[in-house]
Amino acid sequence: MTQTNQEANIILWAKDGCHYCQEIKDFFQEKELAYQVIDVTQQDNFRDILFAKYGIRYVPVVEVAPAGSQTYQGITDLGLEHVINGLRQAEIGV
Repeated sequence: MTQTNQEANIILWAKDGCHYCQEIKDFFQEKELAYQVIDVTQQDNFRDILFAKYGIRYVPVVEVAPAGSQTYQGITDLGLEHVINGLRQAEIGV
């Protein structure tokens, strides 16, 4: 299930053809977690945002906010284990 409004507690910055991005999407769907995708494919301005926020231009980046919070924390390390740890820290259904 992909949630497209701003109430998603999970935001995935991704691009077409990214194996790591697809792995995370598959995981979210398997766990039935609602998430919003920001597609950076051919969107250099979105990569500029990632650089301003985290000092990187690559994807995937997952941002999570605990329920009831509007404060998102970025997970920039590659690998599903980092995403799972970030979701657990935010107490989001994993």
